[in-house]
Amino acid sequence: MALDLEEQEQVDEAKAWWKQHGSKVIWGVTLFLLAAAGWRAWDTWTRNQAAEASMLFDSAVQAASMNDLKTAKAAAAQIMENQSRSAYAVPAAWLAGRINYESGDIKSARAQYEFALDHAADKGVIQLARLRLAALHFEEKDLPGAMKLLQDEFDPAFQGLAEQLKGDLFAAEGKTEAARAAYKLAIEKLGDKSSLKPLIEIRLDGLGG
Repeated sequence: MALDLEEQEQVDEAKAWWKQHGSKVIWGVTLFLLAAAGWRAWDTWTRNQAAEASMLFDSAVQAASMNDLKTAKAAAAQIMENQSRSAYAVPAAWLAGRINYESGDIKSARAQYEFALDHAADKGVIQLARLRLAALHFEEKDLPGAMKLLQDEFDPAFQGLAEQLKGDLFAAEGKTEAARAAYKLAIEKLGDKSSLKPLIEIRLDGLGG
């Protein structure tokens, strides 16, 4: 069917527009499809990684409960190495850290807690990792390293523990007044119901004065 003049002009304009912009449209659609396909592939991969990490963590916990520490540590290490961005990476590091510490391997335990500190997203977990690492540095007689981890502020829920550890550090350095002040603040922040209060009071009394 023949086109009238107005329709022919519209067709010609469309052809001219396509000639000028057609390749951009094709590339735009192609990139969109590639991005969509890439996202689906990434989502599938992420789900698979999370499922694998979940299975490995369950295996690590079960092995630890049965005192199969070698299997537990191997499963935790696999999560930390291959699924370091998963939600199970930090708990796996914490589990491995506890196992290593209880086995007397302080150096390895410190490495696991450092991993937890570096990969944790939760503020509370970060502060707990700082406290745990500070305690390990203290056990290794690295007093400056321990104190460095305690310099930044702690939330009220953790401040009492931080002050107690500071008191231990100051006492080890012979800084009696600083230790006394830290212990007093620890008792104040922990509260009367804390099971740690009697222990800190004993340390405080041991300073004299």
